[in-house]
This record gives sequence, C-alpha cells and structure tokens, in this order.
Amino acid sequence: MERLRQLELVPTIQRLAVLEFLEETDIHPTAEQAYQEVRKRFPSIAKATVYNVLDALKKAGAIRELTIAREAAHYDYNANPHPHFLCRTCGVLIDVDLPCPIRPGDEILGNLVESVNTYLYGVCAECRTDLAKGENDS
Repeated sequence: MERLRQLELVPTIQRLAVLEFLEETDIHPTAEQAYQEVRKRFPSIAKATVYNVLDALKKAGAIRELTIAREAAHYDYNANPHPHFLCRTCGVLIDVDLPCPIRPGDEILGNLVESVNTYLYGVCAECRTDLAKGENDS
C-alpha cells in the first residue's frame, strides 16, 4: 500500500493485487497472464480492471512495458533500465544483468533520452542444450 501511495496512486485492492503479483512473479507476464493469475485470488475482477491497473502502474513509473515479443506486451516489476533476452525457440523472457551505458535523461547529439529498451533475441541455454542432445541422438 505504501508503494502505491509513493506513486501517488489511490491504493485500491485491485491495484494492490496486481502490484503484488508482479512483485512476486519470476516471469515477465503479459496482461492476459496477469489477469488470469490475479483472478485466482479475486474471481470477480474484470479483465479491463487489470489492464487499466497495468497502464496506471506503467504511467506512474512503477513497472515497465516490454514490447520485445510481437504477440503481446510483457510487464516487468523492475522499472530500472536493463536488457532483456527473448528465446526464439521457447519464448522465455530473461532479465540480463549488463550495465546500460545510456540512461533516461542522458543527452546524445543534443537529443534528450526519455527511455531505453535493449532487447536481445536468440536461443536460451536450455534450448541450446536440448538442440545439442537432439543432434547427438541422430
């Protein structure tokens, strides 16, 4: 509740439920995934409510919206700029612990940077291992 007050958002049960889910999850959920999970605790919550809460949290700077996948946006509780890796094989989305040389507020060639998104695409370690096993079985 204190976090919502710090963000100058009215601390409603719905906002608290969505924020707690995002804080506790180890994935970068889509809005639909967030809705399905929050609905387990609050069966009467509307899908539009969850989508509106995600939008309000994003606008307040509490979470980041990731447009790394074509199918749907994903949400990250860690709003600090950091790279993400998307596996093109299994779709896992992973935080990458690398320093970002450019930060919001930096100036580049007289241009003010407002946000930074670094997306990396490839094959995750688990899929690479599975692919290697498949090649060895042949």
